[in-house]
Amino acid sequence: MIILMDMQMMMLDVVYFILRGCLRIVMRPRTKDISGELVLITGAGGGLGRLFALQFVREGAEVVLWDVNAETNEATAKLVREAGGKAHTYTVDVTDRDTVYKVADLVRKDLGRDVTFLINNAGVVAGHRLLDCPDDMVERTLKVNCHAHFWVMKAFLPQMKANNHGHIVTVASVLGLFATACVEDYCASKFAAVGFHESLTHELLTEEECDGIKTTLVCPYLIDNDMFEGCKIREEAELVLSAQDPVYVVQQAMNAILIDQPLVCIPRLTYIPYIAKALLPWDANVATYRFVGSDKSMYPFIEKKNKTANGAIKAA
Repeated sequence: MIILMDMQMMMLDVVYFILRGCLRIVMRPRTKDISGELVLITGAGGGLGRLFALQFVREGAEVVLWDVNAETNEATAKLVREAGGKAHTYTVDVTDRDTVYKVADLVRKDLGRDVTFLINNAGVVAGHRLLDCPDDMVERTLKVNCHAHFWVMKAFLPQMKANNHGHIVTVASVLGLFATACVEDYCASKFAAVGFHESLTHELLTEEECDGIKTTLVCPYLIDNDMFEGCKIREEAELVLSAQDPVYVVQQAMNAILIDQPLVCIPRLTYIPYIAKALLPWDANVATYRFVGSDKSMYPFIEKKNKTANGAIKAA
């Protein structure tokens, strides 16, 4: 009898959340005020990290910028200050857990308060086929895109739990939801980041005194920058699914963060292959990949990457 009652309540919850989700598509929920929040961004020296920093200060937040490259990190801080925001820079290799823990303590000591928003944004890609990829490059990809999340989270989550306040954002990729050929290291690291984020989210949901800590998983499609330069799908398909403008990606991610949306795929069209992967037979998905051209989409990118590397070697 108890299980029937629980099942009935579960079904009511499912229907409620489905209807709420549909309603949110046409009626945007009220955004939360993040003025005064202390936001730490990894990989802040360029790309999405820099754009996230500028977006957060526009919302009134104060930013802590972490990057392995001190020069580009300071360039981001300069832009933030020119925009009227407050920025604090730290040179950090997020793959070094001892450094992460040490600098995390330094941030708390320097600023006299706890980080409340954590944007795990740092990411790299090797750009080689599996058998051509040096072992150290495989390890580097996994350390930056996955292992670093553990060290950064262990450094800042205890304070969020103690205060029952915070927001954790994982910048992953659609290639953490469904894979493509020739980027095994990147896909493995992003699948791991997605799994880490989802498990952590479930952990927080099971703890009674953590309802003030929100999470958002950001999964963008290919971004129009140099990270996957040269990557192409079928020409006709690119008319509806082209590489995304970085500014648009960050704006959509911020929209999701400000309404506590748990998951956002950018653009929305990329929800389709994510759902298809679960519902369709493997061979049906392969046929779709071939039609769209995503099965060999990384070939031009890898070829371009190898030519660049070979050119650099020759020049040296």
